Amino acid sequence: MLRRLYDWCIAAAARPYATWLMGFISFVESSFFPIPPDTMLIPMSLARPEKAWFYAHVCTVTSVAGGVLGYFIGYVLYDSVGLWLIQLYGYGDKVEAFRESYAQWGGWIIVLKGMTPIPYKIVTIASGFAGYNFLMFVVLSFVARGMRFYLLAFLLNRYGPQARVIIEKRLGLWVTLGAVVLVIGIIGAVYLF
Repeated sequence: MLRRLYDWCIAAAARPYATWLMGFISFVESSFFPIPPDTMLIPMSLARPEKAWFYAHVCTVTSVAGGVLGYFIGYVLYDSVGLWLIQLYGYGDKVEAFRESYAQWGGWIIVLKGMTPIPYKIVTIASGFAGYNFLMFVVLSFVARGMRFYLLAFLLNRYGPQARVIIEKRLGLWVTLGAVVLVIGIIGAVYLF
């Protein structure tokens, strides 16, 4: 099953809708979807290394656009439902401490966590919830997501053919390692955020 999915992603790279689908996944991952765009960016860049930079650009722009939606989810839900839920569970006094620490360290949080496998939606929603400066959020999101996706594009453009051979030989191992990194990122986000 894993091999069929991989082969589908490689074959889909040549189809006209592939870039749109990757952009859509990148958009929704930044606000509510659990699967990162790397699941399409990597196979598509392996299939067409000459387009890796273009794919990274699409992922960066759509990820930041999705991040704006995530920001507004955090901002709007806090005012409507979030405050009530926080007070219901007795965390009302901790909200201001969170906002103060986010105001002080929010820029670093956005940049560092935006480059890691920690789901970016956590950062976008928390930024809206904390009322982080919207313009700075957008700028820092472009920096963080751009660094992540363009680094992948550089590696895949430069080492794509060699990487493709290595990945295809041990596809199960690489997918397992990717899943482990994603789970560690989620656990890290839950306990460190």
